[in-house]
Order: sequence, then C-alpha cells, then structure tokens
Amino acid sequence: MDFGNILINAFGEMISPTTAAYALAALGLAVHFGYSGLLNFGQAGFMAVGAYGYAIATLSFGAPLPVAVLVAVVASVIFAIILGIPTLRLRADYLAIVTIAAAEIVRYIVTTNGLTEVTGSANGLAAFEGGFFGLNPFPQGTYNIGPLAMNERDLWIRLVAWTVVAIACLLVWLLMRSPWGRVLKGIREDENAVRSLGKNVYAYKMQALIIGGVLGSIAGIIFTLPRGAVQPANYATELTFFLYTCLLLGGMATVLGPVIGAMIFWVVLSLTQGILYGLIEIGAITFLDNSQAGQLRYILVGVALMLLMIFRPQGVLGNKKELAFA
Repeated sequence: MDFGNILINAFGEMISPTTAAYALAALGLAVHFGYSGLLNFGQAGFMAVGAYGYAIATLSFGAPLPVAVLVAVVASVIFAIILGIPTLRLRADYLAIVTIAAAEIVRYIVTTNGLTEVTGSANGLAAFEGGFFGLNPFPQGTYNIGPLAMNERDLWIRLVAWTVVAIACLLVWLLMRSPWGRVLKGIREDENAVRSLGKNVYAYKMQALIIGGVLGSIAGIIFTLPRGAVQPANYATELTFFLYTCLLLGGMATVLGPVIGAMIFWVVLSLTQGILYGLIEIGAITFLDNSQAGQLRYILVGVALMLLMIFRPQGVLGNKKELAFA
C-alpha cells in the first residue's frame, strides 16, 4: 500500500475545484440555515440552475463568459423568489418540503426528452468551458503545488475557484457584521421579536434566500467547469445532504466553517477510499471489491458525522451558542 500516494491524493482533493464548489455551496447554506434559520434542502437545485444557466447561455446563445455567469445568477435569483413567495411567511418545515421538491423538479425538467436540444436530457451538456479556459494566463506545462503536479488548466480552475471562495467568505463576513446581518441573526433566534421592532421579516428572509442561492449557483458553475460537462445525475438530493455534512462539520453559523468542513469531507473520503483500495489490493480485505469499497467510505463518513454530532455538535469552528436556536 502506497501511503505517500494516498496522502498526495488527499491533498489534491483538499484544494480541488470540487471542494471549492462544495465550500461555496455550503457557505450559501450557512447564510440560509446557520444565520437565518431557513431550512433549505434544495441547494442542489440552485447549483443545477447555475450550471445549466451558464451552459445553455454559452451553447445556445453564444454568450461570452461574463454574460453567461450573469444569466446563471439571474436564474438563481428568480428560482429563489419562486420558492420564497409561497413559503417564507409559513413555518420553516414548509420551506424544507418545497425546496427539496423544487430541486427534484429542476432535475426532472432538464432530463425531459422534449428539451433535449436545449438541456441535453439525461446526457447533459458538454463543451461549454472554452470561454473560461480561453482566459487562462498560464502557459502550457506542468506546475507543482507542494507534492501535487498539475497542468495549466488544473492550476487555472483551482486558482479561480478558491479566489471566488475567498471573496464570498469576505462578503458574507462583512454582511453578517453589518446591521443587516444582526437583524438576520435576530430572525433566526426569534422572528416574532424582530417583527415587533418593526422589521420586515419576510423581506429579510427573501434576501437571505437569494444571497445563499446565488452562492449555490456560482458553486454549480465551478462544480461543472473542470468536468467540461453538466449532467442531471450530479444534482440529486444526496448532493444537498453532502453540503449539509460539510456545513455541520465546520460549524453552522461561521464563515470559514463551511470551507473547513468541505475540506475535511473530501480529505476523509479520499483517505478512506485510498486505504480501503490498498487493503483490498494487498489482500487484507477479501469480502469487498473496489465498487463496494467506494460505497463503504460514505458509511464511514456517516459514522464519523454521528460521532461529531454526539461529542462536538457545534462543529469544528462553531460554538455551543449556535445551537440555542435549533
């Protein structure tokens, strides 16, 4: 078993664009659930809206990169408004029901055969990343980050992805320290008290839903660019559950918590997969094959999350005060 290679792969996952996309989407959930108390189970839907909005704008209309990103953001805003209008005046569980259903509706719409020319149906869309990689300033070659070697495309997408995550974290940090953010935290604790002070609770909730949804939409773009393809199977309900895992690992009402949580999530997945594959290869495990080991790693992560909820429910960076509203 090559432990060195296992550790290198884990380091690669920690700074991968997929991890950055998870961190950004989980940060959106922190705005929704951690800071506002909005129980959104449809963040995968926002990611799908962003990814498909960007891909369709690029392929069907030939939109340049900034316009395609703007289309994705506007689509996520419209999606958030559609979700929020009928639910934000009701109890939190109604939003949970609507969002998880809406995310599935989005996924089924893009798989409709009648929209194959636009969405690609179950096969999805591909070859829309040229505009992004056309801006790559790095010449062709091999680049090293510590023990990790990558080509110019990998370096470019990682740099852009983590820069976006850093900017998003800064913006959320500034928002939550502002009077707007303090009102939002008050709504999380007791919205009736905030309403009695003359604040429009519905408007604040809608704004929070839109901001978190936009973060999810941008995360959807980052998630799909390294693959060069967007497929509906990647935006199933379990994606939202993985994002909540990242959020809970790091801390619900923290800015850096979702980022740290996403890194831990993917590092643990990579380490468990590498170790299990290595044990199977040397014959130490004979009752599993590689495909079964890939599923077992999710079970191990689930067990680890259960233990975390028992011994440190506030997450790695959180504190117990965050749990007072739950």
